[in-house]
Amino acid sequence: MELRLLTYLSPGLPLALFGAVADHLRRCSDLAGRGIALASEERVSGPEHGPVARSEDPFSRGEADVGFLCAPTYLRLRERERPPAELLGVAPVFADERARGKPVYFCDVIVRRGSSTRSFWDLKGGAWAYNDPCSLSGYGGLAGRLGSQETTGSFFERAIRSGSHPASVRLVVDGGADAASIDSNVLRILLDWTPALREEVRILESWGPYPIQPVVVRTTLDPALKVTLRESLLRTEADPRTRLEFEAFGLKRFVAVGEEDYDAGRLPQPIAARSRTLRSDPQRPFLF
Repeated sequence: MELRLLTYLSPGLPLALFGAVADHLRRCSDLAGRGIALASEERVSGPEHGPVARSEDPFSRGEADVGFLCAPTYLRLRERERPPAELLGVAPVFADERARGKPVYFCDVIVRRGSSTRSFWDLKGGAWAYNDPCSLSGYGGLAGRLGSQETTGSFFERAIRSGSHPASVRLVVDGGADAASIDSNVLRILLDWTPALREEVRILESWGPYPIQPVVVRTTLDPALKVTLRESLLRTEADPRTRLEFEAFGLKRFVAVGEEDYDAGRLPQPIAARSRTLRSDPQRPFLF
């Protein structure tokens, strides 16, 4: 039986990172002989909600066994009468000193390096770029900063849906947007892999910490297989090859988490924003 992994977090977090996770699972003796496939959904940060979307999510259809997605979409799946996915019980820890070894991350608000903006409130009336409305770091965190949907609706002149975190960064660099909130781990990878980008943008402020994107499994998956997957990911540090591959992305380890880590009270409430979609330039790569 093939085990199907699906990530909603690329291209922000490189697909190769999830490839390293898949490779680790392939090397686990408890999963020997089981095919492991990896796919990505790059349009949104998790299964979309609504009557039509419910019939189309890959967990309900039995088309995905393990998923990497943003926390708000997991909460929406969890609220269904028959949740199609549940926490695997592990989450990643990245090499961010602010996280203090915990499975959390931040929303890093960036502006152009030469911008005269000194305070978040200086952005009022400007253009805001975000990856997609399912994203906590790119979209949802803004609600927590502004404090109310009413304020959100009147604060920015434009909210531009870019399609991905790297595309949002590019919009800020090119002057198409004044600011964007970027997943802190995505931003660190972009800055590490493209040092010249440090001369183009600066972090205005950071929000969080928020619970890191959860790892979920299809609810109807074999319970014994869920245990095997959980234990395999908790042992990543013991595999020298996995440890080396993870280091390229700043991923340190997986640690145990529970439902309490994803309590709705720890997340900003969703917001409504006027937006227009920009198509990414196919002639220009995301990673600058």
